[in-house]
Amino acid sequence: MMPGGLSEAKPATPEVQHIVNQVKLQFESRVNRTYGIFKAIVYKTQVVAGINYFIKVQVSDNEYVHLRVFQSLPHENKGPSLVSFQTGKTRDDPLTYF
Repeated sequence: MMPGGLSEAKPATPEVQHIVNQVKLQFESRVNRTYGIFKAIVYKTQVVAGINYFIKVQVSDNEYVHLRVFQSLPHENKGPSLVSFQTGKTRDDPLTYF
């Protein structure tokens, strides 16, 4: 992986699901909707002054969203922050930089 570039897509881990759980309320308040399903499927990372996570999240049987979440460096002691998102995605839509 080149510095600043996106990693390859990897299956979501419990750590990534934890990040998704932490930004769920931020996402729901921005789209003015609540979701019963909020399951991380795959993710990519980008190393910046912290880590950008690009995460495909399942929100219903056939609806997905892509989240960009920033996790600052550990010494800053801040939780993850929802930077951007894309709605209306499918399971097959590629996870790209946005």
